[in-house]
Amino acid sequence: MEITKSSPLNLAVIVASNREGRFGPVIADWFLAHATRHTDFTVDVIDLGDPGTDLPTALSYNPAPAVRDRLAKVSPRLAAADAFVVLTPEYNHSFPASLKNLIDWHFTEWQAKPVGFVSYGGMSGGLRAVEQLRQVYAEMHAVTVRDTVSFHNAHGHFDDDGRHKDPTVPDAAAKTMLDQLAWWGHALRDAKSVRPYGS
Repeated sequence: MEITKSSPLNLAVIVASNREGRFGPVIADWFLAHATRHTDFTVDVIDLGDPGTDLPTALSYNPAPAVRDRLAKVSPRLAAADAFVVLTPEYNHSFPASLKNLIDWHFTEWQAKPVGFVSYGGMSGGLRAVEQLRQVYAEMHAVTVRDTVSFHNAHGHFDDDGRHKDPTVPDAAAKTMLDQLAWWGHALRDAKSVRPYGS
């Protein structure tokens, strides 16, 4: 497919939590309402809580058939993405093992692409998880955007129907982050069309 300046970026939104009773889907629904309205993006949701997307922790260059089946479902979607948003909780001052597994099972899929973050947790709002993820994604040759969206004590910010009670600040944060992600996404996609990325 020919890429033109007006071609939208393929944005993969990764919902990182796979815990039972997780709050992630509430945050995801809120964020996706913003991402799908942004004219620079088409959106693909990769939910690590869905059956068949979780990956084992043991890495192998010759994975078992069940693992190959799971990779066959998710790897092409990561490869097709021009940009990523990682929606992550903070577990014990870090990010979920399900997300680390996804990252570690891939490499070239992340390279020379921008990554934005939406985080949630207790008082920190998940920002300790984000700071660790910045280091991990730097090793993957990805570019993380500066501004994030974070929710401290996230449960208290949403009503029973999943609506944010006071959306002005988080709405603005989501727009800023998506705008930065779009800039980097277009810039990196354009650059790779002229010169393939090499590490």
